[in-house]
Amino acid sequence: MGVSLKDVALRAGVSVKTVSNVVNDYPHVTPGTRRRVQQAIDELGYRPNLTARHLRKGRTGIITLAVPELGNPYFAEVAGAVIDAAARHELTVLLDHTAGLREKEVLVSQGFRSHVIDGLILSPIRLESEDLLSRPEAPPMVLLGEREYDAPYDHIMIDNVGAARSAVRHLLDIGRRRIAFLGARRESARQPAHLRLRGWREAITAAGLAPDESMVAATEGYDRADGAAAMAALLDREDRPDAVFAYNDLIALGAMRTLVERGLRVPEDIAVVGFDDIEESRFGMVSLTTVAPDKAALAQLAVDCLVERIAVAGGSEPPSPRRILPGYRLIVRESTSVRRS
Repeated sequence: MGVSLKDVALRAGVSVKTVSNVVNDYPHVTPGTRRRVQQAIDELGYRPNLTARHLRKGRTGIITLAVPELGNPYFAEVAGAVIDAAARHELTVLLDHTAGLREKEVLVSQGFRSHVIDGLILSPIRLESEDLLSRPEAPPMVLLGEREYDAPYDHIMIDNVGAARSAVRHLLDIGRRRIAFLGARRESARQPAHLRLRGWREAITAAGLAPDESMVAATEGYDRADGAAAMAALLDREDRPDAVFAYNDLIALGAMRTLVERGLRVPEDIAVVGFDDIEESRFGMVSLTTVAPDKAALAQLAVDCLVERIAVAGGSEPPSPRRILPGYRLIVRESTSVRRS
């Protein structure tokens, strides 16, 4: 038999209503009474029934996070950060895996499981803006991720162009001039790969150089094997690059594997920069210089925005849609910094 509000009230010498006010953090409780109730809660080990609390408010206390690829370390790390942020609001996170398929992203965005969730954080890849213009029965939603949308929803994303410029400017600052871009895509210009490629072009142009479009290597996917194959193709050229900026860390790690297999040194022969700062980037034989998005801030902002949207759903006028860009930083490691013996 669990500890009840009545048990806590008897221990603290107050009414059940007072205990409820303390548990729900209502302001009109004197500090002395609050301390006495909290002490009784701690001594008895009382735990509030969050399910009942949410149901009294007409909610479930569950939100969904939908990501394209849980096997990608970046999305796994973001998911962990979202779960931590949601816990601070006493929310449970239901994870959904869309596999980057448009039909699944549409299904989720249009209210899949809407009867059991209060809101949705969606990180789409294939979804188009028109897919998001009408969601009559769907719960509140916040967009998370790098693709740009013309849609009336809060969107938490990284400044891809600025971050890419920082990465390429670093390569230029260490004396590299033939800088390749690995991970270009042939799809919509709103894709993050196009934005990072734009940053690559802008940084090279700002340095007074002409971007060499033959140094842009497209990949089918975003994994290590894609980076390895793209790097091999570039190395087969007569004028091989002296540096690589990769769309993400996985492509960069695959590229470095090819460089090792070809007997080339990183960074002495070819310097490498990635993007995402996944945990693996710190622990290779050559640690990877990378753009590090503030994943904790990204997750916290997404959850906070969603909680605000849920609070006003069906009631007062919601705030205007926001486009929020958390910070990032370039972390310089061995792949662009010659190690000293």
